[in-house]
Amino acid sequence: MYLIAGLGNPGREYEMTRHNIGFEVIDYMAGQYNVKVNKLKFKALFGELHLDGEKVYLLKPQTYMNLSGESIREFSAFYKITPEHIIIVNDDISLDAGRIRIRAKGSDGGHNGLKSIIFNLQSDQFPRIKIGVGAPENPGYELADYVLGRFTKEEIPVMEEAIIKASKAAAEIIKSGVDAAMNRFNSK
Repeated sequence: MYLIAGLGNPGREYEMTRHNIGFEVIDYMAGQYNVKVNKLKFKALFGELHLDGEKVYLLKPQTYMNLSGESIREFSAFYKITPEHIIIVNDDISLDAGRIRIRAKGSDGGHNGLKSIIFNLQSDQFPRIKIGVGAPENPGYELADYVLGRFTKEEIPVMEEAIIKASKAAAEIIKSGVDAAMNRFNSK
């Protein structure tokens, strides 16, 4: 059994912002697998599907980014999903817009959503798919304003491609493992 959790903030005002790229991946996957992510439980919207013989839950925490771990902890505890089977999809300002990087485990890298998950699970042993959203060009630009901002017209096609790639990467982790997914997607 697997849990794929895309990080983001609930509410229309946050749709298509850099910080919500995780939600976009979950929505894309739901469309690809013809699943509705509309059940509300454990402070999250979720849906389920079967992929390569595995039951997979798609999850969008509704707690706001900085408290994402609460929802993921409650959901994974109820369904007895171990951290190694929890795939997190999140934005990353240290990567160029559209680049994805898969990691099997690791620190929060300054990301408040990951920090909350690590704290709540008491583990950093979960795979994550980081999607680059770029960094502000002006070093004095307020980071919160940047990640809560929308993509430029030029970035949108690049990010749409990244959403597709991240979706395929999540499926690859389930099908062939984290190492295989890293080998396939991190070099590109």
